[in-house]
Amino acid sequence: MGTYKVRSEENLWITLSDGCRLAARMWYPDDYRENPVPAIIEYIPYRKRDGSRLRDEGMYPHLASYGYACLRVDIRGNGESDGLMEDEYSQQELDDGVEVINWVAAQPWCSGRVGMVGISWGGFNGLQIAAMQPEALKAIVTICSTDDRYADDIHYMGGCLLNDNMSWSSQMLAYSSRPPDPDIVGESWRNLWLNRLENMPLLAANWLRHQHRDEFWKHGSVCENYNDIKAAVYAVGGWTDGYSNAIPRLLQSLNSPVHGLIGPWEHKYPHIAKIGPDLDFLSDMRHWWDYWLKGFENGVDQEPKFRAYIMDSVKPSIDYEYRPGFWIEESEYPTPSITNMSFYLSESGLSLGCPIEGPELEICSPQHTGLNAGRWCAGMRLDMENPQDQRPDDCYSLCFDSEVLENEVVLLGAPVASLVISLDKPKGMVAVRLCDIHPDGASTRITYGLLNLCHRDSHEFPAELEPGKSYSIQVKMNDIGYRIPPGHKLRLAISTTYWPIAWPSPEVTTAKVSTLGSCLYLPLLKSKSNNQSKMPPAMSIKEDDVIIHRAANSSRKIEHDCKSGRISVRTTEDFGHKTFPANALEVSSYVEESFTIHPNDPLSASAEATWIMTVGRKEWQTRTVGKTEMHTDRDNYFLNASLDAYEAGEKIFSKEWQEVIPREL
Repeated sequence: MGTYKVRSEENLWITLSDGCRLAARMWYPDDYRENPVPAIIEYIPYRKRDGSRLRDEGMYPHLASYGYACLRVDIRGNGESDGLMEDEYSQQELDDGVEVINWVAAQPWCSGRVGMVGISWGGFNGLQIAAMQPEALKAIVTICSTDDRYADDIHYMGGCLLNDNMSWSSQMLAYSSRPPDPDIVGESWRNLWLNRLENMPLLAANWLRHQHRDEFWKHGSVCENYNDIKAAVYAVGGWTDGYSNAIPRLLQSLNSPVHGLIGPWEHKYPHIAKIGPDLDFLSDMRHWWDYWLKGFENGVDQEPKFRAYIMDSVKPSIDYEYRPGFWIEESEYPTPSITNMSFYLSESGLSLGCPIEGPELEICSPQHTGLNAGRWCAGMRLDMENPQDQRPDDCYSLCFDSEVLENEVVLLGAPVASLVISLDKPKGMVAVRLCDIHPDGASTRITYGLLNLCHRDSHEFPAELEPGKSYSIQVKMNDIGYRIPPGHKLRLAISTTYWPIAWPSPEVTTAKVSTLGSCLYLPLLKSKSNNQSKMPPAMSIKEDDVIIHRAANSSRKIEHDCKSGRISVRTTEDFGHKTFPANALEVSSYVEESFTIHPNDPLSASAEATWIMTVGRKEWQTRTVGKTEMHTDRDNYFLNASLDAYEAGEKIFSKEWQEVIPREL
C-alpha cells in the first residue's frame, strides 16, 4: 500500500443534467480536499454494493493509497442508479459517462485529470467514451474489450451467430432485474424495482434483429474511426479470453499513445486471474496513471509498446492453473520480428512446397462437431471450460497434418486459412482449427476461426452462395502466442459446423476444399532470445470480508439420448450464497444451461438458460427468475423468455416475451 490513508464513501450520488442520479462508491486519500488528486473511474452495470464488491475492495483502496480518487459507478438502471437501461453501450450510457467525467473533474477534490479503467463492459465503454473526447479524460486502461462490436464480440464471429448471444442476454436479464437497496434509496426502492422490471429489455432479441454489420453495430465500434480517440490507451487481455484480437488492432491503428499487454489469462484482471503466471498489475496500472494523470517522468512513454506472453505447448485440459512459457517485449507493432510461414494443403497433409495439382476433398460434419471446444470466453463464469482434447472433433473434420517438426515454431499473431471451397447449398459455415499434435496423438487447440460463407466478401452486405461454385475465402483465426516444440505436428482441421459455440446453418452442408490454391499462413516469431523479459508476480491484496453460507460449485455434462439420438451439453453453476458484513446484504445466484442438437439435423438445435438470483437483508428478501429459450426453423429464430420477481416469497411481477425473427443469411 501507498503512503496515503484511505477513506471510502459507500454511496455517492452523481446527478446528471436530466435529473437521473447515478450511484457511485468512492475511495480517496484522507487529505484529498486539501490536496486535490486525479480520479480513476470504472463505469459498469454490475452492482457496486454486491456484484463487484469483493474485486473492488482488492483494487481501489490500493490505488487510492497512492493518491487517487477511485469511483465505481453503476450505469443507469442498475444497482442503486436511477433510470432504465436500454441496451449495452447505448448513446444514453455513453452520454452519461461523459457527464460523470465532467462532474468528477469539476469537484474541488479533483485535480481535473481523469482516467477510466474497466474489464469487459467497462473496457468497452472506456474506449467508446474516449472516442467522444471529454476534455478531462487523459488516459484509459481497457481490459478484455473490443474495438469492433460485430466482428469481435460475444454476439457474432465471422458472421456466425454465437450461442453466447443468448447466454449473455440471459445473464444480463438476471443481473439487471435485481432491486436497488432500500438502505440507499429508501422507501422508493419497490417502485424503482417494479419500473425496472416492467421495462427490462430482452437483449437477445435486439441483437438478433441485427444479423449483419449495420449501424447498430457500428455504433460503439471505435474501429470506425480510430482517430476519434485522443486519450492514451493501455490495452490489456489474455490469450484464454475471447477478446485478445482487439489489442494488436489498437496497437496498429491508434494515433494516440497506445501500449498493449497480453498474458495467458482468462477473462479477468491480470492480478486476480486463475491462470498463471500472474502479474503485479496494480503496480503496472499505477505506473501508467502516474505518468498520464500526475505527470511523473517515470519513462512510460519510452517503454516497449507491446508485451506478450508466449505459451508453451501443453496437453489439453479443461482447466489450467499455470501456462509455462516466456514474456517478450516489442518496441513497435507490427513488429519486424514476425514473418509469415506458409503451409500448402495437399492430399497428404500440410507441406512446405507448393503443389502444381491437387484433388478436391469433401467434408460434411455431423452437427455436434465442436463438443470439445469449451466456452467461447473462458473466465466469464465459474468454470474455465478450456478446449479439451480435440481428437473427437478432429474425427468429424477434414484434417491436414504437417510432418513432424524438426525445429520449434513460435507463433505470435493471427493464423489465416486461405481456402478454395465450394458448398452444395446456398448457405453454410466453415470452422477452422489450428491444433498442436503431441507425439502420443493428443490434440491441443491452439486457436480457431469461423466464417459464415454468405459473409465471405462482406459482413454488411452478405450474399448467398452458388452451389457447386468454388470461392476463394480467408478465415482469420484468433490471435495467439504459442510455442510448438520439435517432435510435434501441426494440424489444420476444417468442419462445416461448430456446436455449441455457434448456431448451425439451416441445412446439412457438404463442403469441397480444393487443395490446389489452399494455404495456411502462420505468423512466425523470430529472434525471441533478444527480446525476452521478466514480469513481477502479483502482490497479495486484501479483499472485503464475506460470510459464505453455501460454497460455489458447478458441473458440465454431455448427455446422449440413445432413443432420440439428441446430444446435450448441460451446465449448472451455483455461485454460492453469501453475506457481506459491511452492508448486511445477502445474495445468491444459480444458473442452468443446456444446448441440444441431433447429429443429423441442424433444425433440432435448441438452447435454454434459467437464472435464479436473490438479494436480501433480514426480513427484506427478493428473488428473480429469468428463463430464455431459442430454436429455429429454416427461415426464423424463435426466442421465448420470461421474468418473474418475488418479494418475501410472493410473486409480485411476471413478464413474457415471444419473438419470431427472420434468419437473414
